Amino acid sequence: MKKTRGFIKNLSLDKRTLKDYLLILLGSTLQAISLRVFLIPAKLASGGVSGLSQIVNNFTGWPIGLMVLIGNIPLFIMGWRFLGGPRFAARTAFSILTFSILIDVPLFFLPTNGITGDIVLNALYGGVTSGIGFGLVYRGRGTSGGSDILARILSSWRGIPVTQSYLITDAVIIFLAGISFSWENALYALVMLYVSGIAAESISQGSNILRTGMIITALPDPIKDGIFTRLGRGVTIMDGRGGYSDEEKSILLCVVTRAEIPHLKALTRELDPKAFLIIGQAHEVRGEGFLPIGED
Repeated sequence: MKKTRGFIKNLSLDKRTLKDYLLILLGSTLQAISLRVFLIPAKLASGGVSGLSQIVNNFTGWPIGLMVLIGNIPLFIMGWRFLGGPRFAARTAFSILTFSILIDVPLFFLPTNGITGDIVLNALYGGVTSGIGFGLVYRGRGTSGGSDILARILSSWRGIPVTQSYLITDAVIIFLAGISFSWENALYALVMLYVSGIAAESISQGSNILRTGMIITALPDPIKDGIFTRLGRGVTIMDGRGGYSDEEKSILLCVVTRAEIPHLKALTRELDPKAFLIIGQAHEVRGEGFLPIGED
């Protein structure tokens, strides 16, 4: 029986690993397509090593994919030291190799000179495509190399927030792109990076964003019963005390969908007009009534 359980556990781990690598493969492919179809023809520099490789290619003609691979080697070594050794290495190496190869290897279904000459369309669709690619790589528990590794190193080593680390690394590349291509192209590249970030966050965290409701009230029982019966949601009750009034109150915490927010507001207003209601955003909720805790 123990051997059977161990076999099933290992099999599930293997399935998860296979799923991760498939996500990384698809994500890296989309990033390469974005670079070749939208960004390179429009001279829009992406962030990190690939953006720097585009700039060098503009002057030398050296293969972008090869430069991406070479440029990621020192960052990969640093990431090995600071970001988790072998666990970090396998997925990151797979992502970098796939991305680098697909940039330089001719793909018959991709137009060689891009789809459109409109720089706005190239910035928007390039950002969306690359952002989806980044998001899929993140969902596969991998990194895309380049500024992704550098940003995480700066965050863990110097305590710099990841968002600021990305801003620092990409700002340098965009400045160099402005000198190399044009300042107008650099401005469009900023738009592309912003769109890419939104798309990556949406894909990596999922679109099913839920809401948290925190109700501070002196009448917890009727509101609790109303949430149970009308919304079918659970409630956690905590004790609280007003800092100004010094009155003892209850704090009700519940998680609802976006569509249930108006019903929660109406219910609270009806049962306790003096209640204090806070609506927050939850990117992910796991447990009874939502996603299983162990499922990704």
